[in-house]
Amino acid sequence: MGGVRRAAMGLATAGLLALAAGCDQSEERLDRARGLIEDSIDQVATPGRPRGSAMAEVTQMERALAGRIGDVDSPAIQPESSRFVIGSIVAKPRQFAALELESLEAIELEDGGPAFEAIDPQAAEGVAEAPAPNATAERRLPQPRSGMRVTPRAVQDRAQLKRIRRLPSEKWRGDVQADVEDKMYDVMEKYGIQGRVQPSLSGQMKIEFAQYAPEPTQLRPPPEELRLRRPALEAIRPEPQLQARLPEWSLNRRRQCPGGASPELMREDPALATECVIQELRASNDFEYVEKDFLFDHQFARRPAETPTTLAYVEPNDPLWDLQWHFQKNGEGEDASLGGAGFVDFWTRNSDGSAEVVVAVVDTGLEMDHPEIAGSPNVAPGWDMVSDPLMGNDGDGRDSDPDDPGDICDPNDPLAENSFHGTHVAGTVGAAASNNGTGVAAGAWNVKIVPVRALGKCGGRLSDINDAIRWAGGLIPAIDEGGAEIWNENPADIINLSIGLFEFCPASLQDAIDAVTERGAIVVAAAGNARVSTRFYAPGGCNNVITAAAGDARGHIAPYSNYGDEVDVLAPGGDLSRDDNGDGRPDGVLSTKSAANCYDPLTGNAVETCFYAFEQGTSMAAPHVSAALALMKADRPEMTSSEITAQLLSALEPREPIQCARPCADLTSGGEAVDGSPGMCAVACGAGLLNLGLAAEP
Repeated sequence: MGGVRRAAMGLATAGLLALAAGCDQSEERLDRARGLIEDSIDQVATPGRPRGSAMAEVTQMERALAGRIGDVDSPAIQPESSRFVIGSIVAKPRQFAALELESLEAIELEDGGPAFEAIDPQAAEGVAEAPAPNATAERRLPQPRSGMRVTPRAVQDRAQLKRIRRLPSEKWRGDVQADVEDKMYDVMEKYGIQGRVQPSLSGQMKIEFAQYAPEPTQLRPPPEELRLRRPALEAIRPEPQLQARLPEWSLNRRRQCPGGASPELMREDPALATECVIQELRASNDFEYVEKDFLFDHQFARRPAETPTTLAYVEPNDPLWDLQWHFQKNGEGEDASLGGAGFVDFWTRNSDGSAEVVVAVVDTGLEMDHPEIAGSPNVAPGWDMVSDPLMGNDGDGRDSDPDDPGDICDPNDPLAENSFHGTHVAGTVGAAASNNGTGVAAGAWNVKIVPVRALGKCGGRLSDINDAIRWAGGLIPAIDEGGAEIWNENPADIINLSIGLFEFCPASLQDAIDAVTERGAIVVAAAGNARVSTRFYAPGGCNNVITAAAGDARGHIAPYSNYGDEVDVLAPGGDLSRDDNGDGRPDGVLSTKSAANCYDPLTGNAVETCFYAFEQGTSMAAPHVSAALALMKADRPEMTSSEITAQLLSALEPREPIQCARPCADLTSGGEAVDGSPGMCAVACGAGLLNLGLAAEP
């Protein structure tokens, strides 16, 4: 930290400790608060521990990695205006929901038992009504959606699951769908817009205007190949309740459709045309929701520094596993880290995973030719859900190949690089083989990873992400080039969403999440990297998800991480600007991905490319939680999703808002001033820090 921040932390220490004592008089809690606050004043530079020569026993390719201390412009990422695809609209007709409920209530399993039981949402304990779209409401952890509850037996029977989803779809594809499509075309015709309506088996419908190539809006001009043929672009303005809570720099103009808008105006201003069609369809009251096709971003909290810092040579004394502080036991001393998630304890005492447990990673796809992933027994068939070939960057639309070809948005940006984000996330969960004498370890050594590609160049469409979530959960089929239905034969137990949108949870996204959690899947979401309350971010602020904020190697909330009451768990996300364990490496999360500007940790020599990298972000925190859930499910496969969630929340080192205090100047919204400590704010950062050692049973 800089001198200014050290001085501020020093002045704040006494007040923080007094408040911590007031919150809890126990000596143990006071000691924990004291340790966290004192550690915030400066880095703890403990000498590197003597290690064996494991790195010397593998080739340079197998140990080279990317990521140096401070190799980042800033660990704090400012919130960006949310972006949407001009001329693309997502909607769900009310008729589909009625057909769906009618079909589900009529279905019985083959042995005569009901597939669903009707419940009274007011009387059912623990079941709350879903909030209205974009409304602030008390957030719910994973639970069945009000109105119906699926039995465990229906979730486990994959054939029945397909049948349950197919029946409303078959009814939907008749006259009802045609009637709704006619209404959509009538609205477009009113504004002189030509386009097409694309229905889906989930009931979600997408409108695309034909005269505008679908383009993402943003504040700065997009790359030339994505540029609209008009002088300016529009970004959206958050809803009024969000405007009142965020600083002015985060707001953009949200437009209203003028009365009597002419077709000529619509042709000149496609962003306005998008707004007008949405407002007209909403006013009809024929739709459960109508919204923009938002663009989501991955949640890496890093941008390469313009001048990368030089790595000071450090005498190597540990293999790559020893650089993965985030999986080590929680605590102090050898083989431990104050920010460690205790995975080693669970591996030792309980389980290292099971191939019967399925984790779907909805992300940028997977580098299928990565040395540790090619031929990995942990990777199951996935799907590419990116519908736009330009954004897909692979020459086609949706298909059976989830390979990640790269996602650089602006090739003219000298700092731009392919993120291979999904490979890093999936590697943390368990895509690569672990305990195999090469590379890195994963959280769950034996697990089935289903890669579902939904993000490409410049982000991922809301409409694609919604379908990806449902396909991952085994609820809808994908359609191949020949028109055949391709179902996910490995429906996910856990779905990881390390993605983010600076908006309240879109109604269509909440609908997709509810659909899969209703069937027994657990959805894990990144909190976001904007230093704002997670309620303003999706999917972290959605209902029925487990939201992960990012912690560093000290067990503190990372400076870039979102926070707030919506956060459930603090998990390792890393901080590339620090080296609190004194090993000469940044305290990022080390996992699989192709990278450039690498080095050999054994010799310190520069290496042009490599297959491992330190990264930071709430994107890294979420897969730690997904891996932890996978281990718990493998250890006790009879547990339901609610029981697994309860076990996860019991495996936490408690964290009070006072223990996540940080300078108020670092926050863009929220936080509560600490009495007696000017400039310091306490923020909620979840019930506690993930520590699987607390869930491990001898």
